[in-house]
Amino acid sequence: MSGFGWEALDIDYEQEAERICARLRETVAQSLRRRGLVVAISGGIDSSVCAALAVRALGSERVHCLILPERDSDPDSAARAGLLAETLRVGVDTFDIAPALEAIGAYAARDNAVRTVLPDYRDDWKMKLAIAGGSEGAINRFRLIAQSPDGVMHERELRLHEYLTIVAATSYKQRLRKTIEYFHADRLHYAVLGTPNRLEYDQGFFVKNGDGSADIKPIAHLYKSQVYGMARHLGLPERLCNAQPTTDTYSLEQGQDEFYFALPYRAMDLALWALEHDVPAVHLAHVLETTVEQAEAVYADILRKRRSTAPLHLRPVLLGTVSVGDTAGERAA
Repeated sequence: MSGFGWEALDIDYEQEAERICARLRETVAQSLRRRGLVVAISGGIDSSVCAALAVRALGSERVHCLILPERDSDPDSAARAGLLAETLRVGVDTFDIAPALEAIGAYAARDNAVRTVLPDYRDDWKMKLAIAGGSEGAINRFRLIAQSPDGVMHERELRLHEYLTIVAATSYKQRLRKTIEYFHADRLHYAVLGTPNRLEYDQGFFVKNGDGSADIKPIAHLYKSQVYGMARHLGLPERLCNAQPTTDTYSLEQGQDEFYFALPYRAMDLALWALEHDVPAVHLAHVLETTVEQAEAVYADILRKRRSTAPLHLRPVLLGTVSVGDTAGERAA
């Protein structure tokens, strides 16, 4: 295929911003029947762009932002979120969710699972999870990486049970944040705006009933690279436009590609676009400067993640037909 390259991700940002804002206004007023939008802002690029689009669509007086740090959050994340709120001139509440997570045992459940493979692990250590194998065509395997207070790094392979327990415990964070978002949405008669980009949405990189839950998701069709482009088009501060994508979930610094994706986000965007448009692996390999086998492995990893995370996109399954309101169909109980 001739002409395939990075320009495949180029879009008309002003036209797209106008289209998204028009749909936001229409959906909030007519479909959701709410007065405004609640946006949880992390200081990352996705929530920053979502908040900026919400303000452009509805005005700053009808957008309420939340900053929800916890024990493992990077302090700079909250600082960037504060900068965004100041820039957009929106109302904002900051609420530390660490005591609530402590009370429901989120940190204890995670740390107990860590100690099954690393008995010396203590509360003053830092840790993260890492994934390996998918980009080489192998089945993904999971590793625990921990740092003791003296700076020594420790790595252990994780069995599935310990991996699932650690992920389940940390998912409390996203689910608790969503509960708080809906509290503020209810009291203000607002809707909740979700912030996944296309790569995250397509690959199931979200927590069901956590960050995957929202009333409207305005950038779920935009590739991560396009979200960065939109941030610059909307004139957001350089400090926000240059924010690197992280999970901001574990105490050790962790990139999204290290935790979940096979490649850095820009390469993943292009690989996903190429797969969607039936670009042969040989052409993707040429642009990414990889071997054809590696490009084929990335395609296979994308398809594997789609299959394994497909249930996350499902609505609750009803076992009979229920008619609701002015539409007939199935609805969650």
